Amino acid sequence: MHANNVSHFAIHAGDVGRAKTFYENVFGWSFEEWGPPDFYWIKTGNEQSPGILGALQKRTEPLGTGCNGYECSISVADIKATEASIIKNGGTILVKLIEIPTVGLFVKFSDTEGNAACAIQYFARG
Repeated sequence: MHANNVSHFAIHAGDVGRAKTFYENVFGWSFEEWGPPDFYWIKTGNEQSPGILGALQKRTEPLGTGCNGYECSISVADIKATEASIIKNGGTILVKLIEIPTVGLFVKFSDTEGNAACAIQYFARG
C-alpha cells in the first residue's frame, strides 16, 4: 500500500527575499535558485534526513485572492525558541503556545508574507 505522505509544499510571497531570510533564520532551511525569477527550491533537511522538498515563489495574485493552500505544520525541537525566533524575524504569532494532549506543543504563526503555518514540538513516543 502506498503511503499518502505530503511530498511537496509551496510558499507564495510578495517579497521573496524577505520570506527566504525568514525561513533560513527561523528553521535553518536552505534555498536553491531554479527556473523563473523569484523561484527557489526549499530543502528542509540534510543528506541523512532529507525532509520534504518545497518551493518559494513570487505571489502572482494579491494576498487574500488566488492560491489558498494547505496549512502546514513544521516539526521543531524547541517550540519556545522557535516562537521567539518567529517574532524576532518579523513573523506574528496567531495562536500562542498550546498543548495538544498526547501530541505536542503547538503555535500557529504568520510569516513575513502573511502566510499562516504551524510549528509543533512533538512529545517523545514510547
